Amino acid sequence: MKVTVWNEYRHEKENPKVSEIYPDGIHQTIASFLGEEGHQTQTATLDEAEHGLTEEVLAETDVLVWWGHKVHEEVSEEIAERVKQRVLDGMGLVVLHSAHFSKVFKKLMGTGCDLKWREADEKERLWVVDPTHPITEGLGEYIELEKEEMYGEHFDIPAPDELVFVSWFEGGEVFRSGATFKRGRGKIFYFRPGHETYPTYHHKEIQQVIKNGVKWAANTNTPKHVYGNRQPLEKLSK
Repeated sequence: MKVTVWNEYRHEKENPKVSEIYPDGIHQTIASFLGEEGHQTQTATLDEAEHGLTEEVLAETDVLVWWGHKVHEEVSEEIAERVKQRVLDGMGLVVLHSAHFSKVFKKLMGTGCDLKWREADEKERLWVVDPTHPITEGLGEYIELEKEEMYGEHFDIPAPDELVFVSWFEGGEVFRSGATFKRGRGKIFYFRPGHETYPTYHHKEIQQVIKNGVKWAANTNTPKHVYGNRQPLEKLSK
């Protein structure tokens, strides 16, 4: 499987705390543990030509993993539409943390995708609410993170096709932290954890979820339908 990991790659260059946790960038950390699964991984970042997401790169990508936070508005409309179309055509998409506000995710959801948030070093407990789902393979009843950014309801997304995780935070809020959607021939998995100032993507269970999510989101050679005017398959009676 060919996996492309996209990242703004701004925080790591500007915030020493983030660069200490992810010295080569969040994208390289994620690409590294996905490579352990035998996937052919590559990375792309905002400041590359065409944000690293040329038509050729996307055409060869089975699953795109997207992390964004600080500069969603700098992603060009053309590239966001290009990614959206590839998802409709069958490319899988794994959307992480603050990428809920990315142009790509908002275009695919058709809603504002807003939420409550707070940075207060809170404990997060992600409860598995669909233990039969492939994305939960290898996990226990919940994942506990010592410190994370809080996201709270209401999360302005369409009703998910499947709800996989629900988070509880130390301050009392809850959040739909793992949700799946289908758009066209493409499958989308949104997964909440991953604030840049915490070592969340070094956490083995979080890595397992993302590995499972990439595997789930990959298209398995499903039929490609043809639309528009169509000649009959059978001879029509007069």
